Amino acid sequence: MQKHIAIILMLGLGISLASCGNKAASGAIPGKTEAPQSAAEGNSQENGRYTDDGKRIITIGTWFDKYYVSKHQDIHDDPGLSQPVTAQMRLDRMREIEAKYNIVFNFVNLTFEGVRESIDISIPSGDPDVEIYEVDLQFGIPAVLKDYAIGLKEMGLEGTDVFNSQNVMKYLRVASQDEAYLFSPSGSGATNAYPLAFNLTMIRAAGLENPQDLYDKGEWTWEKWRSYLTALTRDADDDGDIDTYGFSGYWTYTLSNLLLSNNTGIAPGTQEKLSSPATQEVLDFINTIYNKDKTARPWDRSNWEINNRLYAEGLSGFWVCADWIFNEQGGTDLPFEIGVVPWPRGPSGSFAENHHSQPQGNWYFIPQGTENPRLVYDVLFDWTNWYDYDLDIGQDTAWSRNMYITERNYKYATMMASRPGFDLWENLGTDFSILPLMAGELSVVTLIGEYQPLIQEALDNYFK
Repeated sequence: MQKHIAIILMLGLGISLASCGNKAASGAIPGKTEAPQSAAEGNSQENGRYTDDGKRIITIGTWFDKYYVSKHQDIHDDPGLSQPVTAQMRLDRMREIEAKYNIVFNFVNLTFEGVRESIDISIPSGDPDVEIYEVDLQFGIPAVLKDYAIGLKEMGLEGTDVFNSQNVMKYLRVASQDEAYLFSPSGSGATNAYPLAFNLTMIRAAGLENPQDLYDKGEWTWEKWRSYLTALTRDADDDGDIDTYGFSGYWTYTLSNLLLSNNTGIAPGTQEKLSSPATQEVLDFINTIYNKDKTARPWDRSNWEINNRLYAEGLSGFWVCADWIFNEQGGTDLPFEIGVVPWPRGPSGSFAENHHSQPQGNWYFIPQGTENPRLVYDVLFDWTNWYDYDLDIGQDTAWSRNMYITERNYKYATMMASRPGFDLWENLGTDFSILPLMAGELSVVTLIGEYQPLIQEALDNYFK
């Protein structure tokens, strides 16, 4: 499977691609003119576009139509109009931004493949086609690693919304870099995180402390979790068969979150980390709970769903959760209390530095060679913040909050969503799987030996 198809499936994009016509479709870029002397503060560079009457032209390069931008004069310009009240708010905000910054703000439909072509050709020339690129991560990650993007800290954004409250924008760091280059609207209300859920009623009955309290005290570690799994795994009727397991959950989310909890990955950048000591710690821990302690329910290869939904029957102490999982498999309707907590810290992890989620959706970056990139960011920020920080309007979180049952649960999930990492391991076409490890069919050393060269080769092909 081609890598771009795989990543689109992974990110679950709900976007219909525009027709693959000429790059200069609706919102085509006007011709460049010499930039006038700028007195704006910040990181100013030489390339800018201006109208004849001196307005700065700021353009998003994307592959689908956007509403509402400068060329739109009426809410009915959007053929998919469904919410006229909020549509008018968006259009009014566009007019306010034009006046505030003396700009013209539009988009250009580069087509999906055209976005990649524009990035690879125009940015290295020092004369980027647009001021903002909207990208699928298959384009965005290589662009960052090739130093095609301007950093958010470089633009003076530390201490602002994107690094703090993230009510409007969120950031994504790539390959353990200190700087962040990719950013995106904070969301539509769903929470992009897969916390560790637990049966609080079962935990209290076993005389154990609430894992949330342990996390808050900095004591929620793999070893502590391992002791909980042992305490909750029971053969209730002494027939030799385990009736209740400490853990059951989807193996893909389990692996991804344990990697994040140990501050590592398998393919988080140009070099594989499957063979790293920190990743080996993750695989050793998985082997321990499945094959040595036998506190994790054996994987059922014939039924994907049963591996996680055992919790709904009260037969699993911990499991992988998300708002959509609670919606589909049970949450508020179940006869026991449910808690949610970030995954425990591994021996190479850090409560302060660990990432907690995988990114989804489309991301923006501002290319090198853009004049006054802070102005460009501020315009896009204000355009995105059409709801003026009123999250009840701009981001309807009611459904996700309800799925997480308690406000405390929801806050842990949103914290995790606000700290995304990145790992390509599911999207390299190597068919990497830990199922043989979980079943005791392969050792950790053998698994690493088989897949390490395949993953590195796939990364070399991906980033070339």
